[in-house]
Amino acid sequence: MKSKTFSILLLSILTVPITGLSQIYAQEQFTRQDTLRGSITLERAWWDLSYYHLSVKVNIADSSISGSNKIQYVVLEPYQTMQIDLQEPLEITGITQNDQKLEYSRQGSAFFVELEADQRVGEVNELTVHYSGKPKVAVRPPWDGGFTWTEDGNGKPFVATSNQGIGASVWWPNKDHPYDEPDSMLISITTPDSLMDVSNGRLRNVDEPGDGTKTWHWFVSNPINNYGVNINIGDYVHFSEEYNGEKGILDLDYYVLRENLEKAKEQFKQVKPMMDAFEHWFGPYPFYEDGYKLVEAPYLGMEHQSSVTYGNGYQNGYLGRDLSGSGWGMKFDFIIIHETGHEWFANNITYADVADMWVHEGFTNYSESLYLDYHYGEKAANEYVQGLRLGIQNDRPLIGPYGVDKRGSGDMYNKGGNLLHTLRQVVDNDSLWRETLRGLNREFYHQTVTSKEVEEYISKKLEMDLAPFFDQYLRDTRIPTLEYAFRNGRLMYRWANTVNDFNMPVDVSINGRELRLTPTTSLNSIMVVEESAEARLILDPNYYVGSFNLLGE
Repeated sequence: MKSKTFSILLLSILTVPITGLSQIYAQEQFTRQDTLRGSITLERAWWDLSYYHLSVKVNIADSSISGSNKIQYVVLEPYQTMQIDLQEPLEITGITQNDQKLEYSRQGSAFFVELEADQRVGEVNELTVHYSGKPKVAVRPPWDGGFTWTEDGNGKPFVATSNQGIGASVWWPNKDHPYDEPDSMLISITTPDSLMDVSNGRLRNVDEPGDGTKTWHWFVSNPINNYGVNINIGDYVHFSEEYNGEKGILDLDYYVLRENLEKAKEQFKQVKPMMDAFEHWFGPYPFYEDGYKLVEAPYLGMEHQSSVTYGNGYQNGYLGRDLSGSGWGMKFDFIIIHETGHEWFANNITYADVADMWVHEGFTNYSESLYLDYHYGEKAANEYVQGLRLGIQNDRPLIGPYGVDKRGSGDMYNKGGNLLHTLRQVVDNDSLWRETLRGLNREFYHQTVTSKEVEEYISKKLEMDLAPFFDQYLRDTRIPTLEYAFRNGRLMYRWANTVNDFNMPVDVSINGRELRLTPTTSLNSIMVVEESAEARLILDPNYYVGSFNLLGE
């Protein structure tokens, strides 16, 4: 029940593409399965999640799983058919409500459950879904996700899940759409007794029945997105510390393979300085009740809520590389910083449709430069952001088509971070900018949101009409170009390569003299002191824009 902004009638709005985007994506072909996965169907809209109890036995010997998910929900509208999602090759073996077996049918990954009891508005009901099988093996985790079955350096099993793109239903049955989240969740994972499971939230207790297994019960007391739920099984060792943060003492727990304990103790010293930076810019860590964990995983890493997974080889950079080419990317461990940034933008503020994934990745990409800004200064942050521009393709808009489980361009990372950095220059007031970022995390605390809601909040907070700005950078692929010319002691200038009404101010220098221009898409002019033949205009490089001298001088 995470979002407070949707009603049953308004939910359907999410499936309607924005006018400009509908033309851009008109050539793409989508299937019935895309719609069932990506839209808020009637079979989803009538009920509101309140709680999951996911119980899974992991059978390492044959790479299979079996278990159940108890789903508790509130009835919003009377309806008798419920959609539950589970991907092949996994199978649902039974569904019960009030000790009664229910009938269901399958359309690909969508199961439609026929409820026998009348569903009355306001009631809190529950059903249990039983399932089993061999889940999809992750090919390139975490991007092409599923289960990863491997071994550590000592030959012991090392198993993990990752599933942001492919969906949580790749390994457990759930309401697999991001607009709705449970208010809390219990995760019970059964493993061989020689190994440990680490999942989200806090470890509540461990069952040891004496049959060669242990069951680890992890409780999440906050709303959680389903792609953030995870299993991590290995020969883990644990160490911990405390962080004195804005909301009090935050528990920092680290679970790493036995062979990597000493390396982890050194590398994870970055966590506290990171928390200093992120709490400064974004506000308190959003999940004090559930704590913060870094958990070693057999893939690069991912933003699992309160259970951030790590596989960057205990080195700075991104697998030892600086993605910006500026040198500043080697000042921090990319996975620790980036994936933890998602606790604010992805886990606290969560997209209601994957089409708005830039809200996760753009802000979190930007968090990397804010970390540098906090610890190394503005110059470091500026050079880092600028360096990431070489990775921008401008192939598609950052926002994808709605209602079909389709994300926008991969530019949502680097271009998303650059649009926010550009906006900071426009604002030209770091106190207001910081308060805007912190305000987002207060206004949308533990909620699912649309990009439009985020855009409108920022516009209101900054008291600016930013609709053309966001349309340009989110819904268009062109780089705004400042066209200009010097003639007869005047500077003439305008924006080109833009959406209608684009009117972003921009900082320039003319022969070293700094000034702010307020271009529109029509030609404007101002008097300048310099002779035209000697005048030279240089854009502030912190704006993600281009320039073109119309006279070629």
